[in-house]
Amino acid sequence: MDEDGNLQISNSNYNGEEEEVDPENNTLNQPLLKRHRTLSSTPLALVGAKVSHIESLDYEINENDLFKHDWRSRSKAQVFQYIFLKWTLACLVGLFTGLIATLINLAVENIAGYKLLAVGYYIAQDRFWTGLMVFTGANLGLTLVATVLVVVFAPTAAGPGIPEIKAYLNGIDTPNMFGFTTMMVKIVGSIGAVAAGLDLGKEGPLVHIGSCIASLLGQGGPDNHRIKWRWLRYFNNDRDRRDLITCGSASGVCAAFRSPVGGVLFALEEVATWWRSALLWRTFFSTAVVVVVLRAFIEICNSGKCGLFGSGGLIMFDVSHVEVRYHAADIIPVTLIGVFGGILGSLYNHLLHKVLRLYNLINQKGKIHKVLLSLAVSLFTSICLYGLPFLAECKPCDPSIDETCPTNGRSGNFKQFNCPNGYYNDLSTLFLTTNDDAVRNIFSSNTPNEFGMVSLWIFFGLYCILGLITFGIATPSGLFLPIILMGSAYGRMLGTAMGSYTKIDQGLYAVLGAASLMAGSMRMTVSLCVIFLELTNNLLLLPITMFVLLIAKTVGDSFNLSIYEIILHLKGLPFLEANPEPWMRNLTVGELNDAKPPVVTLNGVEKVANIVDVLRNTTHNAFPVLDGADQATGAELHGLILRAHLVKVLKKRWFLNEKRRTEEWEVREKFTAVELAEREDNFDDVAITSSEMQLYVDLHPLTNTTPYTVVQSMSVAKALVLFRSVGLRHLLIVPKIQASGMSPVIGILTRQDLRAYNILQAFPHLDKHKSGKLQ
Repeated sequence: MDEDGNLQISNSNYNGEEEEVDPENNTLNQPLLKRHRTLSSTPLALVGAKVSHIESLDYEINENDLFKHDWRSRSKAQVFQYIFLKWTLACLVGLFTGLIATLINLAVENIAGYKLLAVGYYIAQDRFWTGLMVFTGANLGLTLVATVLVVVFAPTAAGPGIPEIKAYLNGIDTPNMFGFTTMMVKIVGSIGAVAAGLDLGKEGPLVHIGSCIASLLGQGGPDNHRIKWRWLRYFNNDRDRRDLITCGSASGVCAAFRSPVGGVLFALEEVATWWRSALLWRTFFSTAVVVVVLRAFIEICNSGKCGLFGSGGLIMFDVSHVEVRYHAADIIPVTLIGVFGGILGSLYNHLLHKVLRLYNLINQKGKIHKVLLSLAVSLFTSICLYGLPFLAECKPCDPSIDETCPTNGRSGNFKQFNCPNGYYNDLSTLFLTTNDDAVRNIFSSNTPNEFGMVSLWIFFGLYCILGLITFGIATPSGLFLPIILMGSAYGRMLGTAMGSYTKIDQGLYAVLGAASLMAGSMRMTVSLCVIFLELTNNLLLLPITMFVLLIAKTVGDSFNLSIYEIILHLKGLPFLEANPEPWMRNLTVGELNDAKPPVVTLNGVEKVANIVDVLRNTTHNAFPVLDGADQATGAELHGLILRAHLVKVLKKRWFLNEKRRTEEWEVREKFTAVELAEREDNFDDVAITSSEMQLYVDLHPLTNTTPYTVVQSMSVAKALVLFRSVGLRHLLIVPKIQASGMSPVIGILTRQDLRAYNILQAFPHLDKHKSGKLQ
């Protein structure tokens, strides 16, 4: 027995030496290994530029008396209004996401287009140094605008935002991630960063922008200027906001790739933790609206009313005209692409993890260091993109190709650059253009001799370096396009090396290479497959694309985690994985609870002084409510009350002069179910007089009478699956045997308690058996 009276087993033998005891062979009837310290948790994470206190979201329905009365009293018209508004908001999410995506594309294409035209003008006159100054100066200016906006106004707008969205949909409240300022900085910053030629895409930021739009619509606008319309009260809860943000993330992917089905599958496979069929229909409806908006603007822009906006404005790497032919012998190079994708993807994740740690040390030195880092990356990128094409040999134009050769405009597949008439520079075709056009050029089909092997090696090497040093600077940035650029390069190189030994076009090899590297880094399969099919508009690619994705993901999983999971670990966000650690099946929640401080409970009718004392001296967000604790028959668990509801009671001073239970009408006079859905728990604003301290509060009407409970003998693995699947914030532990005088609840499990890292802090003997990869 220890000091707390808990039975423990030591790993030491009689000689004082430690025995090797495998916890995998323990039975659930035996206590776990001796613990060395209490179970502790640090609810802090890096959100934006500062460390923030992290709380969980209340996705569970709080079934108290007010909720039950509100649910029973709803008329058919109100139920219809609620359903209608869900679909209306889903439509608005798709509409605004499509409009903003079009705005970003128009701005990027025109800004980058005029920049490249100016550079091309000086190159045509052989004024190469002037062209370099214009190119570098424009890129530095655009990068400076994007970085200053992020650093000064919205640090949470940096990066893609997808890891934070994953965390939110997992049940983690990420502060300031979906605000109006964040969205505006994300829009303008994405335009500046992408137009500056940095090795990043607008796809990740569009997912974040779509989620911001959804959150703002659901809450009625920005925090300081919310619309107080009566119908918006239905969405004043975490559950409905979660569904809207899921629609927003799917709409963002759809807007980025013009891939409606791929957007829905991306939300299902990558970002959403909780899913149901009704949500599937609404996300599909949102993405359908996005496609309609994008298609309408494509028709407008095709008439020449969008300035320099061309075919590169909305990503569509159409290879539908290519005849896809493959034979049994092609299985070898296709398999190699998948293996290379898995190895290079996991290597990229590992190296990027190291770079992000280094950048974090630099960014901690202050705002000026963030700006200087971004400008240094932009300067290096500009010099390389402009200078490296001078290393390439000029290649003669092929008269059998229908395309114009050479070209000096902002786009085109055969850039003349420094070559004489009738010749083109293959590296400038890939470098002196937008990232979208670069991918389109390297995906080009029926052009087997367009790019030399040396040029492809230079292109691949440079974008591997840029992909590592660009992600992590203080600008909005996406990972999709940089990975596509790297993957398409080695895919095209393999196709070139195969030569006449394969029937597959080199452009299709580039597509497969891009898909394999994305699967090797992001570990997605189904959604990626559909996105690439909708991108390339060629259904015949389906079999080999599926094959490549499965191989790349399998190989990548054997080395480390996906890139988004690595970022979640780096930021310290308490994301709950879908699969529990194997050793969790041999640890019971009762044993886990023994490593925690005692649970704090309240009586059904509690004294104000006790409530104030509990709120002042604890940081817990929920408390079990017991009835009959002073009776000989023992206490009875009535339910769970939230900290926010206790604060509301004190602020409204809903006090009783005597210790009694209230009538139903009394609580309805003071509170509404919609009001209780608001997350307000600032106890510092509450001032209670000494006379009020002696009064009473009836907690029964505000208590959730149906909290989720687990018996103390349940394994931690099973409890984790329940906690994550239902989207809980609190999970009560009840005793296996209810004895007289024994409390009906022995503890509460929260998100932090179920994290493998925190458990291993309390039970360090399990450290050598932990599984999973952290980088």
